Amino acid sequence: MATPTTRLSIAAPRTAVLASADLSFRQRVRDALTGLRWQVREAAGGAEALAHLDASPAETVILDSWLPDLEIQEFIAEFERLHPGVDLVTMDDSLAGRSTARSPRRNEVLFALRRGQDADGAAWNSAPMIERDTKNKSRARDIDEAALSVLSKENAAFLRSESSIEPAIGGKSSITIDATCRLPEFIGDHPAMLEVSRRIRLVAPHRTAVLVQGPTGTGKELVARALHRLSPRSSRPFVALNCAAIPESLLEAELFGHTRGAFTGAVQGRVGRIEAAHGGTLFLDEIGEMPLALQAKLLRFVESGELQRVGENEPVRVDVRIVAATHRSLAHLVNEGSFRADLYYRLAVFLIRTPALAAHREDLPRLVRHFLERMGETSPAKLLRDCAMASFEAHNWPGNIRELEHVMERAWILAEDRSEITANEIEFGDCGETI
Repeated sequence: MATPTTRLSIAAPRTAVLASADLSFRQRVRDALTGLRWQVREAAGGAEALAHLDASPAETVILDSWLPDLEIQEFIAEFERLHPGVDLVTMDDSLAGRSTARSPRRNEVLFALRRGQDADGAAWNSAPMIERDTKNKSRARDIDEAALSVLSKENAAFLRSESSIEPAIGGKSSITIDATCRLPEFIGDHPAMLEVSRRIRLVAPHRTAVLVQGPTGTGKELVARALHRLSPRSSRPFVALNCAAIPESLLEAELFGHTRGAFTGAVQGRVGRIEAAHGGTLFLDEIGEMPLALQAKLLRFVESGELQRVGENEPVRVDVRIVAATHRSLAHLVNEGSFRADLYYRLAVFLIRTPALAAHREDLPRLVRHFLERMGETSPAKLLRDCAMASFEAHNWPGNIRELEHVMERAWILAEDRSEITANEIEFGDCGETI
C-alpha cells in the first residue's frame, strides 16, 4: 500500500490596503498589522487605494473616515463595483451588516484599527459620541502633506481653510467668500465670479463629474481647464470636444474612435477623444447639442467606464473625469425630451454657473485693463480714453467676455499707431449681435 503523500498548502498572503490622509494613523495601523504578519500597502487618498487594488489583489481594504480626493460614499460605491470580493473595513465598521465579502481574519484588522484609534487618545472608545465626533473632525482637518501632494500647492492652503469652516445654524454655510479664493484665470472680485473660483477649488480634487452652465462667451472652457489644473490628473491629458462643431455622422467615431474600414473613408483606425483623455480630463462642450442616440452610448460609458470603438466588438476600459458644458438649461431639455434624464443626472453631479458679463459689470474696468495689458505684450501699449470706457459701460454685452475681448482687439487695430483708444474706434458689431 502506498504511503500517502503529505500536501503542503501555502496560505494566501495577508495583504491589506490602508487608505487614510493621516500619516501617523497609517503608521500605527501598519505597525499593528505587520506584527500580525500582514503586508500593508498605504494610500494617502481614495484614488491611490483603488490604483493599489488594480495593480494587485488584496484581502482587505481599511478605510478612514475622511479622504482628501473622494467622498467616502463615492469611494465605497466605486470600490464595491470594481472589487466585490475584497473585504472593506471602515472606522466604525458600519458595513458589517452589508452583503459584502468578509475576510476570515477580519478580527485581526479590527484589532489593528482600534490600536490606530487608541493612539489618538486613550479614552477614544469610552468617550461620549459627541466628543468622538469632534475628535474625528479634528483628525479630518489635519490634512497630511502626503495627501496634499496630489493637489497643486496653490489649492492646498485653500482646502485647509475650507475644512475649518463649520455649518451655520439651520444647515446653511457660514462661508464668507473673499478675493483670496479667486483663481488667476478669472478677472474680477464680484461675488458671482468668486463663487466660480471657490467651487472649482472645492471640486477639483475629486473625480466627480462637473456640469458648467452659462451663457456663450463666459469662459466655460476656462473653468474646465482650471478644474484640470488643480486636480490630481493635471499631469495627464486635457482633451476638449465641441459637440456642436462636429457633424452628427462623425461625432460617434470622434468620441469613441474607430477601426480601419469601419465606415466609408476610414482608411485607418483612430483613437477617440475619450480614450485620448485616459487618466486625465475630458471636456465635452455644448453637451446639449449631442444627438439622443449618441447620448445613450455616452451614458453607457459613464456608467461602466468601458467603450467600444466603432467597428470593434471588444470593450476598452478608460479612466477619465468628465466635465461637460452648455449654454442651455439641460433640465429644460430633459423636460422637452431632447436630452436623456439619466445622462443629465450623471453629468450634473456638481454644477458651476458662469455669470453673464452684465451680471458683474463692476469687473468691467479690470477686464478692460487685463486685455490692454495682454495686447500690449506684443506691441506698443495703448490707453483707453474715458469716452471709450463710457461706451463700454453703456453696452449690454450680449456676447459677454468673449465679445469684450473681440471689441477691444478690433479697437486696438483701428487705433493704428496712436497711443490711445477713443470712442471712435469702438465698434460693437451689427445690431448688437454676439460676436
